[in-house]
Amino acid sequence: MTNLPMPIAATATAVWNGSTVPALIAAGGERASMRFLEFFAANIRNVHTRRAYARAADEFLGWCASVGVPSIAAVKPVHVATWIEAATRELAAPSVKQRLAAIRHLFDWLVTGQVVPINPAHSVRGPSHVVTSGQTPVLDPSEARALLDSIDTSTPAGLRDRALIGLMVYSFARIGAALGMTVEDVYTQNRRYGCGCARKAASGTRCRVTTTSTNTSSPISTAPACATIPRGRYSARSDAAPASSHARRCRKRTPMR
Repeated sequence: MTNLPMPIAATATAVWNGSTVPALIAAGGERASMRFLEFFAANIRNVHTRRAYARAADEFLGWCASVGVPSIAAVKPVHVATWIEAATRELAAPSVKQRLAAIRHLFDWLVTGQVVPINPAHSVRGPSHVVTSGQTPVLDPSEARALLDSIDTSTPAGLRDRALIGLMVYSFARIGAALGMTVEDVYTQNRRYGCGCARKAASGTRCRVTTTSTNTSSPISTAPACATIPRGRYSARSDAAPASSHARRCRKRTPMR
């Protein structure tokens, strides 16, 4: 395709029953207008998804009106493909895929409401987007050591913070898995500390921390204020609930050999 028109914001709108809808939707009749409003009001609960999908639908329907499409029922796969092709030249692949997903879901909703016979966006493929490396920053050893050394360990709260941060740094456990640990999850093997964390889908995973973390976790177990910590989930609250039986069973399934 050549000389593709670029996506534009919708400018053609109409008022239906006190609500503003795109002109292509209003041209489809009362059923199309009601179904369009229900898509955003009843079908999408997340406010951010609703805002993004509304922006994509507004841009696409406005573009269709600018190229002469008379109503929503006249939208064809070639219109969707042309709009996506034009958007690919200006936007990143994830943004284009989000807009295509919004159009697909909108037309799926209109098809089930018998407003249009088929979904013209189903046969349109978006740009490929492959993530080969994560974007989560990782502390190098010197940064991790500087962070741990900056914590005041003269109080039980400081010991707790250093042990928690050290656990996440050296075992790469998520904060939810670290907070879900119990006191008996920490063990010693060959003078090295290890821990068992409940990770995704409550699957128990035994992970041994590195040798560097030996001096990070050991003081918390010998501190006088921590000597009376009961077995079960560790928390600053004394009335915290113990670990669930399901999490305990998951941790027992994969013991570290």
